[in-house]
Amino acid sequence: MSDPVLKMFRDAGAVLEGHFLLTSGMHSAIYWEKFHILQHPALTVSLCRMIAERFKDAGVEVVAGPTTGGIILAFETARQMGVRAIYAEKGEKGGRVFGRGLSLKPGERVLVVDDVLTTGGSVKDTIDLVHQRAGGNVVGVGVLVDRSSQGIDLGAPLFSCLRSETVAYRVDNCPLCRQGLPLTRLGGGGSSA
Repeated sequence: MSDPVLKMFRDAGAVLEGHFLLTSGMHSAIYWEKFHILQHPALTVSLCRMIAERFKDAGVEVVAGPTTGGIILAFETARQMGVRAIYAEKGEKGGRVFGRGLSLKPGERVLVVDDVLTTGGSVKDTIDLVHQRAGGNVVGVGVLVDRSSQGIDLGAPLFSCLRSETVAYRVDNCPLCRQGLPLTRLGGGGSSA
């Protein structure tokens, strides 16, 4: 375990093993419980520093994060970069919205941050919101963990504090289900694994 970020996640108890239902609907033998990290301000500050440092020369004007974990990361990354933070909430008709009167100026340069990238669904929804509906310009994406099994094209540079390919299975092709292992659903509404 030479990677200090992986050690940080393991020491915090954030890497769980078993048979898990992910927010994407897929199954996995590994679950990255980001709130075991986010409950520790010093760890969160350290990880957000990595993201802020990577994008310090990108001309970021706003940091946007999808609810729920992305709010904490957007706030702290924006604080470190000296810019404002904005939050993409789930819309009533799907997708994401900037609620509570928050908005972007046309062409504003946005860094999108999130906790764990598996399929990229919440990040893609946030990017779509920034580009299509709010008129902003996404200059990068920063995540705590990129667990995707194959590269995801987000249309912007991607930085992850930790890259750890973690296989996720469709329900109809899950070897964990075939073994009869009990399925566990962790997280709350809007959390992602």
